[in-house]
Amino acid sequence: MPFQQLVIDLGSADPGRTETACFALGALSVSLSDAADNPVLEPPPGETPLWPETCARALFPGAADPRILAATLIAVLALPAEAIRIEAVEDRVWEREWLRDFQPMRFGRRLWVCPGGQSTTAPDAIVLNLDPGLAFGTGTHATTAMCLEWLDGCSLASLRVLDCGCGSGILALAALKLGARSACAFDTDPQALIATRENAVRNGLDDRLEILAAADGLAGPFDLVLANILAGPLQQLAARIGGLCRPGGRLLLAGLLDKQAEDVAVAYLPCFDIRTVARRDGWTALAGIRRAE
Repeated sequence: MPFQQLVIDLGSADPGRTETACFALGALSVSLSDAADNPVLEPPPGETPLWPETCARALFPGAADPRILAATLIAVLALPAEAIRIEAVEDRVWEREWLRDFQPMRFGRRLWVCPGGQSTTAPDAIVLNLDPGLAFGTGTHATTAMCLEWLDGCSLASLRVLDCGCGSGILALAALKLGARSACAFDTDPQALIATRENAVRNGLDDRLEILAAADGLAGPFDLVLANILAGPLQQLAARIGGLCRPGGRLLLAGLLDKQAEDVAVAYLPCFDIRTVARRDGWTALAGIRRAE
């Protein structure tokens, strides 16, 4: 049976009232999205801002009368009639439906990320099996793609690798696939740790990967430190992150907007020779070598 979906253009109105009203009418879910083109890239700590113009999508059971639902919401929320659109949503196998838009992706010369049990016929492919999920990091974002391409171009044989803010674990797992001896993946998000562990098992790499939820457990030094997070934390934690890399070891920093790269580089210059290694879609990746003390 199809579901009924109401698409509600809220403009700058408070979405909280809309969510409450929809759930009171029996909504199965309410999702919010940007109604214009106003990305929220890096909010201050503790803040969860929404967009200046918001769109809500409320999903209701198929037996519900969408016209009555729409009329009720228009009256309760004082919305213009044209602010609500009615859509029928066919029932499908949702657990796999979203994978249709994801295809095997190549990064650099050898490395492939293959979702949903897909594969590649490339003769020299090094394949990492990974589905997009709740934890950040699938290779589709420019910052992750730049990191994966950089890793593919490196010699990682026998290296001990640290992935700070591991998300899905994609960078640590890619490093292992490309020849690293061992890796440690660290994140404060419990969902990220679950995803990383599942992806490690799926790829047969769990015996070479250590997963940590607390920075206190990190025991350096590491031959290679990867940090694809955000500019603010990279600057604030420069001494901590840099200190985990051995003299002569390498560092990769990503998650930076182009305009933020210089300030982040300055934070690491006391101990590292830093250079820009990639730019894409407004994002920059930096790499460095730790100088001997």
